[in-house]
Amino acid sequence: MGELVEFIAKSLVDNPDEVSVNEVEGSQSIIIELKVAPEDMGKIIGKQGRIAKAIRTVVKAAAIKENKRVVVEILQ
Repeated sequence: MGELVEFIAKSLVDNPDEVSVNEVEGSQSIIIELKVAPEDMGKIIGKQGRIAKAIRTVVKAAAIKENKRVVVEILQ
């Protein structure tokens, strides 16, 4: 899951080298923490949070196959 989030984020931002993804795995859920450069924060969140919502939707759809619950957090 982390690789999917990292691929999507690097495709969207101007500074792909500053994208970092941290995966915290529990028994039933996975928390994916996404960090990008401050100037790229708007590109990841999008207008009214649409891009962030789309990233979360794609990751949740991929997680259904593994019967896991995934939470994507965008950190500053």
